[in-house]
Amino acid sequence: MDEGKQIEPVRLTQFSHGSGCGCKIAPADLERILKNARTSSSEANLLIGNHTSDDAAVIDIGNGQAIISTTDFFMPIVDDAYEFGKIAAANAISDVYAMGGKPITAIAILGWPLEMLGADLAAEVIAGAREICKEAEISLSGGHSIESKEPFFGLCVTGLISHDQIKTNAGAQSGDLIYITKPIGVGIIATALKRGLASSEEVKLATSTMTKLNKVGELLGAEKGVNSITDVTGFGLLGHLIEMCEGAELSAEINFDKVPLIDDAILQEYLTKFVMPDNTMRNFKAFSSKVSKLNARQLQLLCDPQTSGGLLIAVNPKSKDDIESLLKKNDCFYAPIGSFKAPSSELVTVI
Repeated sequence: MDEGKQIEPVRLTQFSHGSGCGCKIAPADLERILKNARTSSSEANLLIGNHTSDDAAVIDIGNGQAIISTTDFFMPIVDDAYEFGKIAAANAISDVYAMGGKPITAIAILGWPLEMLGADLAAEVIAGAREICKEAEISLSGGHSIESKEPFFGLCVTGLISHDQIKTNAGAQSGDLIYITKPIGVGIIATALKRGLASSEEVKLATSTMTKLNKVGELLGAEKGVNSITDVTGFGLLGHLIEMCEGAELSAEINFDKVPLIDDAILQEYLTKFVMPDNTMRNFKAFSSKVSKLNARQLQLLCDPQTSGGLLIAVNPKSKDDIESLLKKNDCFYAPIGSFKAPSSELVTVI
């Protein structure tokens, strides 16, 4: 090697065809995969399975207590291995918070192309995950790894919850206010990064959002005025809101101007250049028949696949002040973006 020659840093996003939660299998394909594998409410000790498209399984362990069990993994959404580990860990742990529960331990899932990327980078991914687990006050207590053509990483997470604090994605009531705790738009910045367009400041902005834990979910689980929670990931805000509507047999109305964006100017610049994830249109194709007519900007943002996104919350209007105070105290967005209403021909109306 020539002395003084600089070694180009490894760009993890170039070693995978997808990134983050945008790797999710399309809703229609997923339904075909699961058509004969749905759980039933009659299975022993199973309080919540996959028949409700919820964020995690919940198993009764007696004495009013339950175990939450979930897993999530994906391919790199950022180039930095340490930050990739942090994002993947925060995303996986979020499913426990989205049920209103407390995470208690995690084990890792790692697929790594050792010949291309080496063991040291994989160790950095694990180190990032450990940092987030430490922040969540849990241990990263083991895991499993394989050699694979594309890198991927995630966690299996176990949590605890009392029966009376379980928040499903199907519990919304007509009249409930809708909140989202994090801004949307990270999928657009992640696509810009993959194409070599995003600045370091833009990547840092998106990373800071994706590595923020949804710890407020555990507090929301104890609030009687919170009727339903889910987290916003690969199906975008619109897709996950539709799941809430279908689970509760309701419709919803959201005010597009009230939806928080990670940075309006940055997003608009990229959207003007048609920089957006491929899965944005996949999401729109899956959900377009269930929503009111969208303009281009609404489609691009509401269908943008999120990674480690915020919590989507249904709140009884009588508890509005208390919940907004709780969200504000925990550095979350705390203004309602819409409300649930009686079922209508369109599951979601965007105004």
